Amino acid sequence: MQIVEKVRGQRRILEHIGSAHTEGELAALIAVARGKIHAGQQSLDLGLGPEAQVRSGGDAVVRRHSSELLWQTLTSTFDALGFDAVADETFKTLVCVRLVEPTSKLDTPRVLDDIGVDAPHLSSIKRALARCVERDYRTVLATACWEHVTAAGGPGVALVLYDLTTLYFEAEKEDGLRKVGMSKERRVDPQITVGLLVARDGFPLDIHVFEGNKAETKTLIPVITAFQQRHDIADMVVVADAGMLSAANLNALEDAGLSFIVASRTSKAPKELEDHFGRRGNAIDDGEVVELTRPMGQGRDRRDRRAVWHYKWQRAQRDRRTLNAQIDRAQRVADRAEPLKKQRFVKVTGQTVALDEALIERARQSAGYKGYVTNIDPKTMDGHAVVAAYHDLWKVEQSFRMAKSDLKARPIFHRTRDSIEAHLTIVFAALAIARHLQNRTGMSIKKIVRILRRIHTVIIDVDGHELTVRTPLDDEAQAITSAISAGH
Repeated sequence: MQIVEKVRGQRRILEHIGSAHTEGELAALIAVARGKIHAGQQSLDLGLGPEAQVRSGGDAVVRRHSSELLWQTLTSTFDALGFDAVADETFKTLVCVRLVEPTSKLDTPRVLDDIGVDAPHLSSIKRALARCVERDYRTVLATACWEHVTAAGGPGVALVLYDLTTLYFEAEKEDGLRKVGMSKERRVDPQITVGLLVARDGFPLDIHVFEGNKAETKTLIPVITAFQQRHDIADMVVVADAGMLSAANLNALEDAGLSFIVASRTSKAPKELEDHFGRRGNAIDDGEVVELTRPMGQGRDRRDRRAVWHYKWQRAQRDRRTLNAQIDRAQRVADRAEPLKKQRFVKVTGQTVALDEALIERARQSAGYKGYVTNIDPKTMDGHAVVAAYHDLWKVEQSFRMAKSDLKARPIFHRTRDSIEAHLTIVFAALAIARHLQNRTGMSIKKIVRILRRIHTVIIDVDGHELTVRTPLDDEAQAITSAISAGH
C-alpha cells in the first residue's frame, strides 16, 4: 500500500504505508492511508468503498497488530490442562512462545513482538526460570497431566510408554550432569539423557533428566517408581523398548506390582526359536505368534518369563535382505578379500576362517520374527494383544521427535543443572499442549501455529476512537477452533 501523486501523467510515490496479506490488514492500511491523506486537507474520494471510510480531518493510527487468536488458543489450552496451577504468567508466556517459535530466552521478546504480545523483561524471564526449580513446577505440571489423562474420556494410565533419548552439548568439558556416554549418533560431546513417560495416546506424563553416561537400563525403575508413588498406582502396564530389557528391571517392576511388555533383542531369536522349530516346524501364517518361556536372571533372581514372538511376512523379506548382505560380508572375510574382523557369521577355528553355516541357518529360520517379554497372563492378554500394546510405543518416539524438532528441546543455551531442568520443564509443558491440540485437531502443532498465526487482529485509533479489524477465519482456522471448542 502506497500513497502516490500524479503530476502531468507521471506518478510519484509519496509514502509507503505497508503490505497486506489479508482483507483485515488491507482495511487497516487503507484506514491509515486515509488518515494521512486527510490530514490538513479536504476529504479526497479515493473510491475505496464504504468499509474503509474513516472520519475525515484526523489521523488513523495502528495501535496494535497481533495474532490474537493464536495466542488465545495456546494460553487457554495451558489453562484448560490445569497448568495455571503454577500461577506464574511469565512461565506461561515462556511455554506458549516456545510453541510459536522455539528460540533462546534472550530472543523471546522478538518473537512475542512479532505476534503482538507484551514481552516480559529479560530479568523477569530469569527469575521465572529460578522459580520453576525452586517451586518444583514440574511436579505441579505432572499432577495436572495425570488429572487430564484420568479424567472422563482421557486415555487413562492403565498402560504407559517409556523411552529414553540423549541431548548433547557443544562443550569441551564434562561436569556433574553433562557427561560423555553412549550415543547412537557416535558423538563424543558431553550429553544428558532424558526419560519420557507418556500415556497410550502419546500425551506426556512425566520427564526425568539423567547424567549422560547413565546406562539405559538404570533409568527405567527410578522414573516408574517415582510416578507410581506420586499417584499411588497399584496396577499398570509399562511398555518399553529392548534397551530397558534386563532381568533386574523386570524383577523390580514385578515386585512393585506392575505388569510390563518389553521388546526382546533380535539376537535372542535364532537360539530361542530353534527348539520350537525342531518340535513344531517353521510353518507359520503372516501375523501369527509363537508363545515360549524364557528363564531370566541368575540364582535367586532367576524367573521364568513369557516370550511372545510375532511373525510378519514383510519383516521377513526385509530381514532376509539384511541377512544376505551380512553373509556376503562374512564370505569376503572368509575368502581373505577383507581383513579379519568381528563379523556376524564368521567362524574362526585355529587358522581356518569360514562361514558359520549353522548360525546362518538359524538366522534364516527366525527371519520375520520380533519378540516381546511380558509377565501378563495369557488369559488376561493374548499374544496379539501384547503385540498391539507394544506397537503404541511409536507414540513416545513421536513425542520425542516433536520435542527435539518442533520444540528444539536441546538446551544449547543452558549450562547449570537448574537452568537445564527449568528449560526441560518448559519443553515438557509445551509438549503437553502440542499433544493435546494435535489429538483434538488431527493436525501437527506446526500446522496449527502456521494457520492461526495468519489470523490477525488490528486495533486502529481514528480521532481518539478505537476500531478493531479482524481477519475472517478461513476454512482451516475454523476447523481448528471448532475441534478445540468441541473438546471443552
